[in-house]
Amino acid sequence: MQKTKLGIPVGMVGAAIFFVALFSGYLATILLTAYVLWFEENAWLRKSALKAITLLISFSLLIALFNLIPNAISVINNVVVIFGGSFSITVRSRIVSAIVTILEFIEKILFIILGIKALNQGTITIPVVDKLIEKYAG
Repeated sequence: MQKTKLGIPVGMVGAAIFFVALFSGYLATILLTAYVLWFEENAWLRKSALKAITLLISFSLLIALFNLIPNAISVINNVVVIFGGSFSITVRSRIVSAIVTILEFIEKILFIILGIKALNQGTITIPVVDKLIEKYAG
């Protein structure tokens, strides 16, 4: 079992990064990833840290993009209200809300599975993310 320079097993650090990404968000995940990229030599650990950051950013971007739809509808409504009217598309807002909830659920399940698999230095292949990591950090 390989250990990090801190004496912690590599798999545990990888799992910690995925679980921190799930529960703590960006700051702690970036700090852990920065430590791994600066001080650790293990290729699997480095790729796992980058995968956690990439997934965290990807899910945030997807959710932000879907949330732009209700925001745009709200902007149109605010402009129409100025002229005494009203504009609302509640069905689309509900659909977007459902999509965002599904994305958040998938994100949580994915990070939990990746964290558990990381304990044995395993991973799940996510083609888009893995290609990005190989292209820019491979």
